[in-house]
Amino acid sequence: MKNGSAWAMLAPAAIGLVLFVFLPFAASLLLSLTDLSLGSPNPTRWVGALQYRRLLTDPAIARALGNNLRFALFIVPLQTGIALALACLLHKPGWRLAGFYRGLFFAPVVFPMSLVAVIWRYLYATGVSGPVNQLLAWISLGTWQPRDFLHDPELALPSLMLLSLWQGVGLQMVILLGGLQQIPGDLYEAAALDGAGPLQRFRWITLPLVRNTLVFTGLMTTILAFRVFDQVQILTHGGPAGATSTLMFELVRSAFERLQMGRACALTVLFVGIVLLLTSLQRVISGRLSG
Repeated sequence: MKNGSAWAMLAPAAIGLVLFVFLPFAASLLLSLTDLSLGSPNPTRWVGALQYRRLLTDPAIARALGNNLRFALFIVPLQTGIALALACLLHKPGWRLAGFYRGLFFAPVVFPMSLVAVIWRYLYATGVSGPVNQLLAWISLGTWQPRDFLHDPELALPSLMLLSLWQGVGLQMVILLGGLQQIPGDLYEAAALDGAGPLQRFRWITLPLVRNTLVFTGLMTTILAFRVFDQVQILTHGGPAGATSTLMFELVRSAFERLQMGRACALTVLFVGIVLLLTSLQRVISGRLSG
């Protein structure tokens, strides 16, 4: 009777999982093995693994994956480090302004990316009127020459990275702050009585006890780095010359601009594979740290 009740409670979630996750992914996997193209007069053909060989040898996909990788290598350690520093600063018992600053740092997270992109388009404005150009000119005592950040092949991707860092660091900060609040205060008091300084307490108490949270936030940020799309679509449209193209941008362009649904489904399967690989890696790392 108990087993029957348990299955009855699990049934709605299981049905939803099958209908909205497993079946769409199975359909994408099946379509990815065809050359389905909407609006094409040619009949759909079964191409099998040739679809994936084309993707893996396509320079545009290689460039997009490289941009995603550079995005992740820059964003994950820097954003995690800044978020941890902010969380530690806000984790002060009795500090009245902690709630205010927590809300201030978290505010960009709740802004839609379309609004964030519009704000940063203004900040990156070309010429001497652009706020970022003005700031850099002031810092360099007038030696900085105004740059067109979003149309410069060398600066376009770093400009999007900075935007994403500003918009996403608040979420990591809140998650890490939750991890810090789970650490018993008695540990810090005992360490202080034993003569441990702030850096020693951070090294031997804080870091070991929030490492699983750090691994989780690192994984989450890495996945988000591989699904970057909105800021690319709004600010650069993958340019200049593919300098800011990403896997998700190529997927959307294949599906909605070129109407190459077979290719788009293959890119979807590739993205899911990357997410599963990263999730498995996180489980392995967490298991070893716990062991």
